[in-house]
Amino acid sequence: MQSLVCLLASAAYPIDVSYVDDTKFRRWLYKDYNFTMVALWSPFLVKAREGDPEGYSFNSMMNLYLDEPDEAWATEIHKVDIVIISAGQWFFRPFMYHENGRIVGCNECNRKDIRDLTRYFGYRMAFRTAFRTLLRLQNFKGLTILRTFSPAHFENGEWNTGGSCKRTRPFAREETKLEDFNMEFYFTQMEELRAAEREGQNRGLSFRVVDTTEAMAMRPDGHPNHYGHWPSDNITIADCVHWCMPGAVDTWNELLLQILRREGRGIMKKKSFRNVFN
Repeated sequence: MQSLVCLLASAAYPIDVSYVDDTKFRRWLYKDYNFTMVALWSPFLVKAREGDPEGYSFNSMMNLYLDEPDEAWATEIHKVDIVIISAGQWFFRPFMYHENGRIVGCNECNRKDIRDLTRYFGYRMAFRTAFRTLLRLQNFKGLTILRTFSPAHFENGEWNTGGSCKRTRPFAREETKLEDFNMEFYFTQMEELRAAEREGQNRGLSFRVVDTTEAMAMRPDGHPNHYGHWPSDNITIADCVHWCMPGAVDTWNELLLQILRREGRGIMKKKSFRNVFN
């Protein structure tokens, strides 16, 4: 989203019309174009609550309510013309999975009395619920775009064991390939997108994809590493998840532009691109 705002700044400066002070929930009005862009932060897409008695941390247990969409975005979508939806790296933590008001399993909870389910189960169900929410909204007639899983590039350790991303050039094609959890996350969300696309055809709803996963897997040089914060900040963990701007991440919006150009005739039958949610 930040990359898109920066790229659009070459054409127009928006007015901040956000309802709240939290920078994870922003609204920018491009008045000359009758166009509003909205950022709604929902890392799990579904309802989530802290579940660790010792309190929240980057690796603490979370309760995921897999059949309940996160109201942070679900209550706003009926106003939106174009939805860009994504989720990824937050699904590497321990989870307790809930459906229909009861626990159906967990991931990395280390409890013998609860069914052990993978992180991919939670990931699949989160996207399924998100897409079903869009499909079932009576007044939603918008275009839904999935931005696919974005790989991290930690080497010589994980994020919490000293891993970093010091490379200064992209991988050559023979140096890497999409595999293991990156591939599993990618195919999981693509399967759910295709299922939603088939159902959406009956309602005249369009689903498209900004397929960035393989391209970004080639860019270990695109992360902030130890430089994505102020020098005065006491941060020792490398950031090999987020992306530097300008940089490889701007490619996402080049791909988005091509989709909007292809879909443009149908979209422009509306009054405008009234809102975009990401």
